[in-house]
Amino acid sequence: MTTLNPTTRMRRVVLALATTLAAGTVLVSNPATAAGVDTAAAVHAGKHHHNSKPIVFGHRGASGYRPEHTLAAYDLAIQQGADFIEPDVVSTKDGVLVARHENEISGTTDVVDHPEFAGRKATKTIDGKALTGWFTEDFTLAELKTLRAKERIPGDRPANTAYDGLFEVPTLEEVLDLVEAKEAATGRTIGVAPETKHPTYFDSIGLSLEEPLAKSLKRHGLGGKRAAAVIQSFEVSNLKDLNRLVDTPLVQLVDFGGAPYDQVVAGTGVTNDYLVTDKGLRSIKKYADQVAPYKYYFIPRTTDNTLGEPTDLARRAERVGLPTVIWTMRAENKNLPVECRKGTDPIAIGDLACEVGAYLDAGVDAFFTDQPDLGVAARDAWVTKQ
Repeated sequence: MTTLNPTTRMRRVVLALATTLAAGTVLVSNPATAAGVDTAAAVHAGKHHHNSKPIVFGHRGASGYRPEHTLAAYDLAIQQGADFIEPDVVSTKDGVLVARHENEISGTTDVVDHPEFAGRKATKTIDGKALTGWFTEDFTLAELKTLRAKERIPGDRPANTAYDGLFEVPTLEEVLDLVEAKEAATGRTIGVAPETKHPTYFDSIGLSLEEPLAKSLKRHGLGGKRAAAVIQSFEVSNLKDLNRLVDTPLVQLVDFGGAPYDQVVAGTGVTNDYLVTDKGLRSIKKYADQVAPYKYYFIPRTTDNTLGEPTDLARRAERVGLPTVIWTMRAENKNLPVECRKGTDPIAIGDLACEVGAYLDAGVDAFFTDQPDLGVAARDAWVTKQ
């Protein structure tokens, strides 16, 4: 019997996903089982059981400490022990994928300070909402590279403003090159979790995200089912298209309420609430490998902003064979449930392990966090108690 190292085991809970033990047995998201290790059933007495460390995703890098979606933020997330880093991808005018949370960049770059681009300011309808600002699709990569990143929420993270103006907007290729360099330097396997942003919109303007993303992943050896990568999207048809282009595991993101925008456009009536029903989960399993609903679907908040009673979503997803990922664990008091806060300062750091532990107890397999160091520590503390 081959014994897997911890990194490989962690990768398999996310990347190998649900493995069929034998005819008639339960589907489990269990790396030990994937390796052929004889383990107990993943579902016992109605509760989800973990058999390895849950996965920590560095949300937009270490965005609690550096301006999001910069090479510095990704680098720090890797240093802090994140298992995966997450570059959201949008397109430039010349079809290059770059890492930004949104294609509207007035809040994350210094574009407003560039008079040469004043005429690029525009109002556009993105996913049914009117937005005014500057958009990546109106800039070539060379033009975008003249801008510098800045902190998106300076009121919440004033320390991050010390890095305003220091970093470029990175391309997806630059992010993947960074990961390869860090893997070579550390001997670690570092996962990458690109998310396609507004794919229906980008399709509508002739700048499809799927094909260049698939090509980049394949170029870096990340196009297979065992690759240290996953692709995420809030849309459904986008993932179905990617399922035909690449074998990289796919993750259906599920927002809290509302509906995927591509389903709104198509008039299917599919909502996010539907996607987390048993029937919805089974539909996801046909084209995707994991499901990542907003965390309130697993543990809702009460009217006084404390943690409510856990739902059975993790267990139901487990039965279908879908590992579960939640977003986003943020350590500032204002983002935590009341019982996990420390003091009264809303932007002071509270007890992230308090919230993380509750969700891991509820059965989730992985989580995104803006503070990977605190997320890793919280995950490890939880594992130690099991």
